[in-house]
Amino acid sequence: MSDTTSPSGETQPSENAETGATEEPLKSAPADRETEGPLDESEANPVRPYVDLGGVKILPREGLQLRLEVEEGSQRVVAVGLDYAGSTLQVQPFAAPRTSGLWHEIREQIAEQIAKQGGTTRLTVGPFGPELLAEIPATTPGQPGSTRLARFIGVDGPRWFLRGVIAGDGAVDQEAASKIEELFRSVVVVRGKTPMPPRDLIPLHMPKTAALTDDLPSTPGA
Repeated sequence: MSDTTSPSGETQPSENAETGATEEPLKSAPADRETEGPLDESEANPVRPYVDLGGVKILPREGLQLRLEVEEGSQRVVAVGLDYAGSTLQVQPFAAPRTSGLWHEIREQIAEQIAKQGGTTRLTVGPFGPELLAEIPATTPGQPGSTRLARFIGVDGPRWFLRGVIAGDGAVDQEAASKIEELFRSVVVVRGKTPMPPRDLIPLHMPKTAALTDDLPSTPGA
């Protein structure tokens, strides 16, 4: 199999010399992911004081507010929300194939879903490779027709895919974007050894430290 990696960090489709067929793109990730993040658990410094949330670990920092998004019916934790420096970052870790990535397919599905909601998306290239800049209809009381901006980012790692959604200042301001992007890079993904179908959410849970658990808010999720 032949492939070429673009400066954006995504492996591009290439032509098979024997059949002439175009192969699927592989993993999408920054070239320095293994050192600068988002890291796999095997790549992270084990002595750093991470908050263990199951499928992801978060490094505490001043001004960072962490919350868990919970599915109403099952009470399952489905996402981690991070509020930092005027921006919000939602992260979700998913199981992925060992050799191929998911982001090229998932971002197309996100664009389709947003279009059905009456929103628009634009494919751009950011520090993590291809990303979607979305303008989504907002249900703001007294403001019919209002919209909100969000950036959908994704990184394919070893047997996992990490999706991020950036809103607030980080979606519109370059300085704020740099801060929230650095936060996304600091996330550690814990894939585990349990076999899982691709696209399944890697289980998340409340932190085991009692002091953190007592102060950690949770919000209903879809």
